[in-house]
Amino acid sequence: MPYKETETVKLYYTIGEVAELFKVNASLIRFWEKEFDVLKPKKNKKGNRLFTPEDIDNFKIIFNLVKEQGLTLDGAKKYLKENKKTLKHEAKVEKSQFSDIESKLRAIKKGLLDIHNKL
Repeated sequence: MPYKETETVKLYYTIGEVAELFKVNASLIRFWEKEFDVLKPKKNKKGNRLFTPEDIDNFKIIFNLVKEQGLTLDGAKKYLKENKKTLKHEAKVEKSQFSDIESKLRAIKKGLLDIHNKL
């Protein structure tokens, strides 16, 4: 019986996973959590931060504004406040584009596995 890979969707990410994803120190994430109201990770009984995919989307927006576009923290806060609705819409569009690519990649993978099984 061929192996069938199941899709794993995580509900929460640790601070270490988020830091690795963005190639930053965990201390930067903790600092930005204090500075930006949109970053609100949940905490477990031990106090470990657990980030939802929405938190990661918000972190991605802040990372883009501060690290890639060069805004100051105050400038990024102001930009987020003024463009809250636009940013949420852009994040949804980006996610839908990703899911289209992901579905195409899954179809390609399925086709390759079918060819492999026939050999």
